[in-house]
Amino acid sequence: MNNWLKPHPDSLLGKLGSPSYLRWEAMANLVWVAALIIGPMADPRAVWTRWLVPTLISAPLYLYFHLKVYTAPYRYLAGYAAAIAVLGWLVWPYNGVAMGYVVSSAMCFAYLSSLRRWLTALAILAIPTAIVAYELHASPWIMLLIGFVSLTSGFGHFLRMNNQRRDVALRLSQEEVRRLATLAERERIGRDLHDLLGHTLSLVALKSELARKLALIDPERAQREMEEVERVARHALAEVRTAVTGMRRGDLAAELVSARLMLEASGVAFSGSLPCEAHLSAQLEAPLALVLREAVTNVHRHARANTARVDFTIDKHSFQMQISDDGCGGLSAHGNGVSGMRERVRALGGNLQIDSPLRRGTVLTVTVPMGKEKASELPQEEQSIVLNNRSAA
Repeated sequence: MNNWLKPHPDSLLGKLGSPSYLRWEAMANLVWVAALIIGPMADPRAVWTRWLVPTLISAPLYLYFHLKVYTAPYRYLAGYAAAIAVLGWLVWPYNGVAMGYVVSSAMCFAYLSSLRRWLTALAILAIPTAIVAYELHASPWIMLLIGFVSLTSGFGHFLRMNNQRRDVALRLSQEEVRRLATLAERERIGRDLHDLLGHTLSLVALKSELARKLALIDPERAQREMEEVERVARHALAEVRTAVTGMRRGDLAAELVSARLMLEASGVAFSGSLPCEAHLSAQLEAPLALVLREAVTNVHRHARANTARVDFTIDKHSFQMQISDDGCGGLSAHGNGVSGMRERVRALGGNLQIDSPLRRGTVLTVTVPMGKEKASELPQEEQSIVLNNRSAA
């Protein structure tokens, strides 16, 4: 059953990432189906033996076609929308409310990829609809009203879909930019390591070979050569550790740029910048960058917010970072992500506060002391780097 309901990757929902508004829009289009039964029952002139059977047969067919409009491969969308219209033309003579099938079909055609295709589909749809309405002696004023509603509502559908397609294209382009940036960074790291180690390892190899040859002829000189090898190796090891520490270190400015890309791609307006006077040590900035990343990820995944911002407050004794949004609130203070953030802040001697009333947004405030961070307070993995650099020096 779940596989049957699961959207095809090339379907309307699959191509657009299954946006919430589109799923709710699909559900809202089904509400009028109740009128197929209520309408004739409220009409004293309707004979149930005439309208009931065609209506009951058409309802599950409509539900199936309507589902396929959203979940079947996109190339079949027009076919399923046309099937809904045909269903309306067939049932309309027995149940006047079935003209809603035709209106629903016009809404589905609005999901086509271009305005010209949608208007062409409406023009084609209008011809048999006008013929059936004429044969059934439907009021031309009612038909004009229905046509106007179909046109305006469908145009609203088309504009929303067009904006959603642009958002998806923007998100894909941003992901491609990130991928290319990651690739460029890998290439840069490879070049740096080659430049850093290539000459050093060649020197170590030559001096080791020379020491091996001198071991029996001139032991004292061989010993000096090996001491030189040891010195060069220790120096290279210190440089590698320094380079790796720089690669691993978090950067608040970079995290702010990443946060802006992530949130704005998902429709959340973001504001926030790092003050010019913010000069943080690597031991302080790295954990704070990870806390910021986790907080922004929570906003992206769970908050359903329209806006988010990051504010920084700096004085002589403390550094404060506040991440706020106007989302649904209700953030748990004991989730895995929050626990990880709290542990990182606690390791810096600071504290983390969360104000997240339900449906009133979330404010996450991090306050850490300035100038008191120690290597022993860092995570175990970063402690080893600092201590090794000190021993190498």
